[in-house]
Amino acid sequence: MIATPYLLYLGHSNDHAGIKTSRGLAVFRPEVCVGEFRHDDCRLTLDLPRMDFETAAAAGAKTLILGVANAGGTLGEDMVADAIAAMEAGLDIASGLHQRLKDEPRLVEAARLLGRALHDVRDPQPGIPVGNGKPRAGNRLLTVGTDCSVGKMYTTLCLTRALTERGIKADFRATGQTGILVAGSGVPLDAVIADFISGAIEQLSPARADGGWDLIEGQGSLFHPSFAGVSTGLLHGAQPDAIVMCHDPVRKHMRGLPHFGLPGIAECLAANLQVARLTSPNVRAVGIALNTSALPEDEARALCARTADQTNLPCSDPFRFGVDAILDTLLGEPARAGAKQTA
Repeated sequence: MIATPYLLYLGHSNDHAGIKTSRGLAVFRPEVCVGEFRHDDCRLTLDLPRMDFETAAAAGAKTLILGVANAGGTLGEDMVADAIAAMEAGLDIASGLHQRLKDEPRLVEAARLLGRALHDVRDPQPGIPVGNGKPRAGNRLLTVGTDCSVGKMYTTLCLTRALTERGIKADFRATGQTGILVAGSGVPLDAVIADFISGAIEQLSPARADGGWDLIEGQGSLFHPSFAGVSTGLLHGAQPDAIVMCHDPVRKHMRGLPHFGLPGIAECLAANLQVARLTSPNVRAVGIALNTSALPEDEARALCARTADQTNLPCSDPFRFGVDAILDTLLGEPARAGAKQTA
């Protein structure tokens, strides 16, 4: 188990999307986050107390979370140096990067000498089965996206909380590093060998007979040339009864690929439904989730209303405006007044 509380690492990052792991923990697990560590050239903040490693340890922090991501998910020299300094101050280290902590000899040696623990969140558990596509009992919802980093985890967590508040059993099923750290368990899907992706999701979200819902965090996009394979396996393994399409309306191109434009919401929704039907013939779309964080509130609400009219589905920014209309559609309840536009 990763010891809490956490110190969240921003380092030298100035990429808002690149600090999504640290931000996700600050938003959804604020009770275990004592502060943030960032260098002077980092212009980002999580609105947590800025601390050095010694101050954080004195404040009770137990683990430094390397909650940043870069192209390739590598440990840069600065990050290695910072991790060693954090261990010298008495902190364990946890990371969800593709490059494992355990594969960096300097970190392994420092951890051994200092008696500190290294946690690689992206290490899948052994014994993942091959997917079989057999129908299984239970209710499952999967979030999908027009691109990477468009709010699938936020949407899934918001839906899970809202179902629970309605007295309905609901479990968040994490498939990425941030979600795993938030939930305390899950499967790092992009680190699973391709043949086992659908099996990993079948294992993560097994049959259930209690009337509750599994809310499965989506990954990647069917329209992203780099990550469509992960998205496909996830759709097949999830066997979703329902999907929610997530979209960033100010995104100009696929993340990391300026030569690739974004698909339209309707086009992407149709493709996801088609792929999902291989293992879930009766899958349906129940809503659109927009990440409107870059828009003023009036523009955001107007965009949600237009998108709802264009798709004939409830549309909201789940984190900003809630998910009531989406849940009403999911559960077959009468729509609330005005809910279609703003949820």
